[in-house]
Amino acid sequence: MRFDEFDFQPALLDAIDAMNFQECTPIQEKAIPYLLEGRDLIGIAQTGTGKTAAYLLPVLDKLSDGGYPENAVNCLIMVPTRELAQQIDQQIEGFSYFTNISGTAVYGGNDGIRFEQEKRGFSMGADIVVATPGRLISHISLGNVDLSKVSFFILDEADRMLDMGFYDDIMQIVKQLPAKRQNMLFSATMPQEIQNMARTILHNPVEVKLAVSKPADKILQAAYVCYEAQKLPIIQRLFSNNAPKRVIAFASSKLKVKEITKSLRRLGLNVGEMHSDLSQAERDDIMHRFRNGHINVLVATDIVSRGIDIDDIDLVINFDVPHDPEDYVHRIGRTARAGAEGCAITFVSLDDQSRFQHIEKFLGKDVYKVPLPAELGEAPEYKPVKPKTFHKGKGRHFFRKPKSK
Repeated sequence: MRFDEFDFQPALLDAIDAMNFQECTPIQEKAIPYLLEGRDLIGIAQTGTGKTAAYLLPVLDKLSDGGYPENAVNCLIMVPTRELAQQIDQQIEGFSYFTNISGTAVYGGNDGIRFEQEKRGFSMGADIVVATPGRLISHISLGNVDLSKVSFFILDEADRMLDMGFYDDIMQIVKQLPAKRQNMLFSATMPQEIQNMARTILHNPVEVKLAVSKPADKILQAAYVCYEAQKLPIIQRLFSNNAPKRVIAFASSKLKVKEITKSLRRLGLNVGEMHSDLSQAERDDIMHRFRNGHINVLVATDIVSRGIDIDDIDLVINFDVPHDPEDYVHRIGRTARAGAEGCAITFVSLDDQSRFQHIEKFLGKDVYKVPLPAELGEAPEYKPVKPKTFHKGKGRHFFRKPKSK
C-alpha cells in the first residue's frame, strides 16, 4: 500500500513525498487506519519496522486538520532513551515541515542550558513533546509543563522502559493527563508487565502484531554447551589469539554485567559496561568510546539490544540464554548489519538448555554446538528436558513430572 492512498492532509503528503516515503511497511499499513479512526492501539513490532511513522503520521494528520488547543502540548510521546528521543524528534521535524506543527525533545544527560531550552519550548507551546520519563518528571515537579490538554499519548518501546525501571514514572505522568485521549503503546515484546500496564492506560485497544523476523542469513550462529564456571575461560580462549575489535556481550542482569566486566578487565581486555544503574551521561560516554574504538568489548543488559545503531559489530556473545526468541533475535541482530557478516555465540548452561531449545524451534534449525576445548574440562550433554507441570490438587498444589514417552 502506498502512503498517497491514505486521505492525509495535503501538507503532510507533501512532506512524505519530500522524504521519499512511498510504500508502507506492514506495521504502517495495519496500524494507520485504526489510528485514523481514533482507536487505542497496541503495536507489537521490532525496531526498524517503521513503527515511528505508523503513529506519527496519523497524529500529524489530525493536528494539521485543526481543532486542537493552541500553545498547548497536544501529543506526548514517551521513550526510554535520549537516542530514541532524538531520532523521533528528527522525524517529527521532517514530517511536519510543510505544517505549522511544532515539536520538542526532552531528555536527560545534558547541562542546565538544555534544560532551560526545554522549559522555553514548553512555554512557547510545542504541539508534540517526545520525552524520557525521568526528565519529564523533573519538569512536571517544577511546574514547567501542563499536560492537561494532551489528546494523544504514546508509549514507544514500552518493554525497554519497564526494563529500565520507569514504571512508576510513567504512571505518575499518566495522572497528569486528561481522561479523554487516544493512547498508543508500542513494544517489541509483550510480557505480563506490559499487558498489565496496557490494561491500566489503554481503553479497548486494538492489537497489531507483526511476526518476529528470523535473524539475518549472514549471521553465523553457534553455541557452547557448558557449565557456568566454564563461560569466562571460553571467552579468554576466544580472545587469546585475536584481540576483539568490536564485541557486545549480553548478560541477564546488571549484577552479572558488573561481575563479567571486572573479570574481563582482569584478562587485560578493554571493556565497558552498560546497564540501568548508569546515568544518561555515563551511557552516552560509554557508547561514544565504544563507537570510536576506545572500548573493544561492551558488556550489557538488554538495554542496548534494541534501538542503538552500530553497524560494524563483529561478534555478539550471549553470556546467558535470552528469555525468549524475540530477545535472541534483537541481541544477535546487533551484528551483520548493513550487509556485513557477523558471528553470534551463545553459552548454554544446564539450566538454560530448555530455553535454548525453544529458540532453536523458533529458528527452525539446530544451532551448531562448538566442541569445548579439552583443557576446559568435560562439557555437559545437550539434553533439554521439558519443565515440570504445575497442577492443582484438592486443597493443595503439587508438581508432576511429564509422562515418559
